[in-house]
Amino acid sequence: MTAPEGSSTVPLDIDPELLERLSRPGPRYTSYPTAADFRDDFGPDDAAAALRRLGESGRPVSLYVHLPYCRSLCHYCACNIIVTQRPGVASAYLDVLEKEVALVGAALGARPRVTQLHLGGGTPTFLTCEELRRLHGILARAFDFAGAEERAVEVDPRVTSFEQLKTLAELGWNRASFGVQDFDPEVQRAINRLQSVESTEALVFGARSLGYRGINIDLIYGLPFQREETFRNTLEQVIALRPDRIALYSYAHLPWLRVAQQRFDRKGYPLPGPQQKYALFKAAVEEFGRAGYVHLGMDHFALPEDELAKAQARGELHRNFQGYTVKRAEDLIGLGLSSIGDFAEVYAQNAKEIEAYEEAVLAGRLPTCRGYALTSEDLERRELIRALMTGRPLPGDVARRYPEEFERLRPLERDGLVDLSGDRLVVTPLGRFFIRNVAMAFDAHRTAGGSERFSRTV
Repeated sequence: MTAPEGSSTVPLDIDPELLERLSRPGPRYTSYPTAADFRDDFGPDDAAAALRRLGESGRPVSLYVHLPYCRSLCHYCACNIIVTQRPGVASAYLDVLEKEVALVGAALGARPRVTQLHLGGGTPTFLTCEELRRLHGILARAFDFAGAEERAVEVDPRVTSFEQLKTLAELGWNRASFGVQDFDPEVQRAINRLQSVESTEALVFGARSLGYRGINIDLIYGLPFQREETFRNTLEQVIALRPDRIALYSYAHLPWLRVAQQRFDRKGYPLPGPQQKYALFKAAVEEFGRAGYVHLGMDHFALPEDELAKAQARGELHRNFQGYTVKRAEDLIGLGLSSIGDFAEVYAQNAKEIEAYEEAVLAGRLPTCRGYALTSEDLERRELIRALMTGRPLPGDVARRYPEEFERLRPLERDGLVDLSGDRLVVTPLGRFFIRNVAMAFDAHRTAGGSERFSRTV
C-alpha cells in the first residue's frame, strides 16, 4: 500500500485503451459521503446539536475559514469566490464572520483547543494586514490556539506582499501554499492569471526567511494550450524553488457547473484529451521522482523530510476537505461562506450565496444550508476509503465484509492497479495514481448516479 520514495520507477506507460477506460468521472474523496450527497433537510438545528456534542466531548478541533474575495477571476476556477476590488468588503465580511464565530461558540458551549487552522478562499491575502490581525483576534476569542501546531494560508503570489506574510507569521502562521498552476505565458493568458517566476520565487524565499515550513506549490494539468514540452519547463522552474510539497491537480472542465469555464469553449481554446493529459501527468511524475519527491497518493508529492511524507511512512497520513494532512484532530469546523465542517459524525455546509449567509447570521442562526448525518455503514466505509486514499494498511477481512465490492475490483486487478490474491486488497504502485478508481468500488452512494458532478480521474 505504500508508495515508492520517488516515483520514476513506477511503470507509467499505459495502453491508450486502458487509459480511456480509467478516465471516468469520480470524487476526489476529501470526504465520504461526498458533498454531492449532502441533504437540504439538514439545517441549523442539526448543526447546533452536533456542535453541542462536540463541545461536550472536549476533543480538539481543526478550523477552516473561507475568505471568498478575489481581485480577478481565474477562468479555470471552481472555488466559491466573489470577484471585486471594492474597498471595505472584507471588513464588512469580518463583521458577519465575527457573529458566526459567536454563534458557533455558543453552540459548542466551550472554547475548544485548536490543533490546525487553515485560511482558504478566494484569496485570504485580499485582507489587509490590519484585517488579518482582526481575523486572528476574532478566532482567538472563541478558540484556544495554545497547541495549534499548524496554521496554514493559501497564497496568490500576484496579490500577496511580504508584509502580509510577516503579519501572519507574527500571529503564529507557519505553513503556506502558493498557487502557480503553470508558468507558461500562453497558458497564463488563456486562464487570466499572469504571474512571473521571479515574483513567485521572491515570495517563496521570503516565506522561508520568516520561518514558514511545509511550503506547497499548486500546479494544474489539463489547461488550455498546455503541451508536454512547455509543461516540463514549468516543472523544472517549480523544482528549482524546492517546495516541500507539490499538489498536481487535474483540471476539471465542468462548464455546465462553472460559468467561467465556458470561456474556453467560446474562444475555442484547445484542451488536452485524456492521452495528452496523461502525458502531462506522466512528465510531472517523472520529474518529481528524479528530484527526490515521495508520492503521497493520487496527485500529491512531498520531500522525504517533510512531515507529510513522514506521516505516510508511519501510516498516519490523513485526508479531509483541505486534502492530505497530518491528522491532529478528528473534527473540523468550517467558518465563513460555503465552508464545510466535519464534526461529531455529521457534515455541515454553510450557505453558498453571500446574501443568504449574511441573512442567517444577522438573524442569529447558524448559516447551515445543507449537510449529512453519517450512518454506521457510512462511518465504516469512510475509514476504508480514507485508508485507500492515504496508503494506510487495510483490514484483512475486506473481502469477507465487502464481497460485491471486491468483485467490482476484478477488472482493475487485470489492469494491474490492485492485487486481490489471498482475499487481500493491495494497491499496486501504478494503482496509487488511479486510487480514485479503486475507492469508487466501495462508494455505496455512487451506484445511484450523479457522477457528472465530478471531474474525470484522468
